[in-house]
Amino acid sequence: MVRTSVKQSPLLERLLDGGVLISDGATGTYLQSHGLEPGGCPEEFNASHPETVRQMAKDYFDAGSDMVLTNSFGANKFMLKKYGHGDRVAEFNRLAAQHARSAAPPGGLVAGSVGPSGEFLEPLGEVTEAEMLEAFKDQVTALAEGGADAILIETMTALEEATLAIRAVKEATNLPVIVTMTYDKGPRGFFTMMGVQPERAVVELREAGADVTGANCGNGIDNMVEIAKQMRSATDGYLLVHSNAGIPAIRKGHIVYDETPDYMAERFKELADLGINILGGCCGTTPSHINALSQIIRDE
Repeated sequence: MVRTSVKQSPLLERLLDGGVLISDGATGTYLQSHGLEPGGCPEEFNASHPETVRQMAKDYFDAGSDMVLTNSFGANKFMLKKYGHGDRVAEFNRLAAQHARSAAPPGGLVAGSVGPSGEFLEPLGEVTEAEMLEAFKDQVTALAEGGADAILIETMTALEEATLAIRAVKEATNLPVIVTMTYDKGPRGFFTMMGVQPERAVVELREAGADVTGANCGNGIDNMVEIAKQMRSATDGYLLVHSNAGIPAIRKGHIVYDETPDYMAERFKELADLGINILGGCCGTTPSHINALSQIIRDE
């Protein structure tokens, strides 16, 4: 178990000091532009292409990130089993954290990325709560051993799964927990795929033990501003927003995201003014987006 007290964690100390922390941009977008084949396993790059993973972290830190995520989004046993790597959970997560840590400058923070399990809990699916809890524990334990400063549980749609992931972090480590959910806009507003509204999510996730809550993926920056307003109206706690660079489109066989660094940066400034504590990018964002974000926030 990690011995650092949550109350003494570098992340929470930075948040307590005030100001906006700048996170990183997309992992998949970066790796795909550096050799990851369509449909390939991003987490396997931790073992086969360590120099690429380390360079990704360095590029984001150099662009102005205060915190970078580990290349471990899908590194749970359920997801890795689909690639034939179900027995490499500890290896991939530990390496992911070590690579990011090795690129961190003094004061640079590393957040261990934990995505959805890819499974449904009983009775919707076949996985029990105990099995899912154990899977998350295996992942977060290795991320902590590799040097993560915090765990970011991201792209969640179900409160039940997110709550189990929080419990795993609390029982297996002493690291602070960030939890973000992904929302779609419909006729009645923003909901996750499982019917959870932003206001409800931030309240219930905090009650479950999350130190920071928020939203990531699924939306461009304009929708994220709307979501952020709803979240901030429901909580005075720490919030994180990781926005896509727009909604992806396929052009000439390639996935394209249209929101430019300058376009996003102006709206990141609006998010900062709303009191969002950690800002960064998700799908389609690059070091250039993070550099633009860094400049507009730090030039105030």
